[in-house]
Amino acid sequence: MKKIFFILIFISIIISCDKNVNSTNKELKKNQTDLELLEKYQDSIIEKYLKNGAYKYPLYSQKWQKEIDKGLQKDSTIAYLWQQKAMPLFKQGKYEIGMKFVDKAVKYNPERWQDYRAFIKCIFAKTYKDAIIDFQDCIAKYGNNVVMDHSYKFYIGLSYLQLNEFKKAEKIFKEDYDSVIKEYGEDWIHNLDLFYFGISKYEQGKFKEAIELFNHSLEKYPEFSDVQVYKAYCLRAIGEIEKAKELFKLAKKNSSDGYTINEDNAIYEKYPYQVRW
Repeated sequence: MKKIFFILIFISIIISCDKNVNSTNKELKKNQTDLELLEKYQDSIIEKYLKNGAYKYPLYSQKWQKEIDKGLQKDSTIAYLWQQKAMPLFKQGKYEIGMKFVDKAVKYNPERWQDYRAFIKCIFAKTYKDAIIDFQDCIAKYGNNVVMDHSYKFYIGLSYLQLNEFKKAEKIFKEDYDSVIKEYGEDWIHNLDLFYFGISKYEQGKFKEAIELFNHSLEKYPEFSDVQVYKAYCLRAIGEIEKAKELFKLAKKNSSDGYTINEDNAIYEKYPYQVRW
């Protein structure tokens, strides 16, 4: 009798488990269906109020903002609409207003928009301590990924430069440099990464090491005037005065010909250490 009793209990457990599994599967399918319906609904709002709404008006106009507001009235959880509302404000230098909106984008989709917010803090708003915190959090959650063509560590190093914490900047630029070399090879190193790595050494008086990195940057972008200027400073510091003078003249010509930092967003903001002639 005991044996039969335990067999019956075992069978009831199996049946119960099957019911739970079936119930869970049904719930997952329901959730998946609900998610797909939500995405379609949100896509329709984006199509109507952004692509066929705001995009018909000038980027910096109030009509752009009002069309997006109409979409957000339909669904205030659409992160992309919040980002598109913030973006033109950053390009106008209206950081305080724009940051409120990009915070909303991060709230509703942090994986997509947190690194963008951190980038804005570094390059546009110039709130470097906040940028470091945001990027460090991104690294903790998503790894050292890329935003606007550069790694999170690149922007952390850049922020440390702007805070005059040159040793920290050098350390993180080296970590990033070594990581790229190991994983992808020499061809993946960006001329701007080399420039700022060199700047971190220049600021500490490591002029020969800085020159080596500047030379490496110039191999990738031979007319890069900003690099030439700081290389000239280094040459002067180590006593090579004539070479420094010649290079400085060349840098000035290259700058007048438009050979400077060529990041997409450089048309809106001066980048750190970009030479002002």
